[in-house]
Amino acid sequence: MAKLIVRTAGESHGPAVVAFIEGMPAGVPVDAARIDADLARRQGGYGRGGRQKIEKDRVEILAGVRHGHTIPGPVVLMVRNRDARLEECPEIARPRPGHADLAGAMKFLEPDMRNILERASARETAGRVAAGGLAKALLAQFGIDVLAYVTRIGEVAANVPEDPAECRRRRDVSELYTTDPRAEAAMKAAIDEAAAAGDTLGGLIECVATGLMPGLGSHVQWTEKLDGRLAQAVMSIQAIKAVEFGLGFRVAERPGSQVHDPIGYDPKARSAANLGYVRPTNNAGGIEGGMTNGQPLVLRAAMKPIATLKQPLASINLRSKEAEEATYERSDVCAVPAASVVVEAAVAAELASALVEKFGGDSLRQMKAAYEAWRQAALEL
Repeated sequence: MAKLIVRTAGESHGPAVVAFIEGMPAGVPVDAARIDADLARRQGGYGRGGRQKIEKDRVEILAGVRHGHTIPGPVVLMVRNRDARLEECPEIARPRPGHADLAGAMKFLEPDMRNILERASARETAGRVAAGGLAKALLAQFGIDVLAYVTRIGEVAANVPEDPAECRRRRDVSELYTTDPRAEAAMKAAIDEAAAAGDTLGGLIECVATGLMPGLGSHVQWTEKLDGRLAQAVMSIQAIKAVEFGLGFRVAERPGSQVHDPIGYDPKARSAANLGYVRPTNNAGGIEGGMTNGQPLVLRAAMKPIATLKQPLASINLRSKEAEEATYERSDVCAVPAASVVVEAAVAAELASALVEKFGGDSLRQMKAAYEAWRQAALEL
């Protein structure tokens, strides 16, 4: 089975963050400017900290691309760090609650938690966003689009239009990457209030993928179930604490008659991805039995408030074991908009992987032929 695997390397204040993508089909068009646009969005968003004023992220393609298209072999993408002062960064002896500091010190027997936090930092996600941009280029060849936006900051919730095109339009003009202009002012006010108090805010992100054909993922092994894989990919993003699909936790409140999506058939509904099967609802969020079912994928992620506070929480000195305030590292007040960009990239990468597994991965041409053969056979069922 063909596999598409994304790995990253690099530290927050090291020379660069690198993404290594193995299994990308040959012949996929690569637009560095679009990847740079995603990297710029990741650095943006109301409530960001001083680091984003230093870095100006741009992707450098080190391997796997020639004349604007992927070629056989791994693709290597690099995002340089301007604030590259790893050797000069001070030691960290006071762990920050909510971070990897203390757990990492115990795991690796590291008294200087700088060696933990540099890799645990959300700076790592620059590599994932770059890789996600490449994944979106592959998905676009099959008419699949992935869109993420902010639906809540703290206690302020946003309304979400039903039309994905309208969601994208609103998100792209919003400083908070949200879909509700009326809620945005209240969100900004909440962020300003948190900043004045030396505190931080989290929120909710929704991600929708449209154009998905049914049958990506598998029911055969638990490791192959696409909802499980997507949940892992999104939960691995720094500060994400919960993931749900469709109705999510609300399925526990309703009887089955109000949860499961009835199935109908309408030949007029056929499209490039839709085989004519229709549903009046999408409570499943586009996944049943670990596989896409032809409806839009709907995933939501909850991001906790950033754990580095200007008004530090109580901690200890790891060396002396005496009570001290936690270390303060330059940080954001709210990074939910930036996290939405990472969620979009992580979902795109996992969907691209499932697409490669389903239709083979040597070349884009081969994948398209395999897709057309599968679609014709599916229409004959």
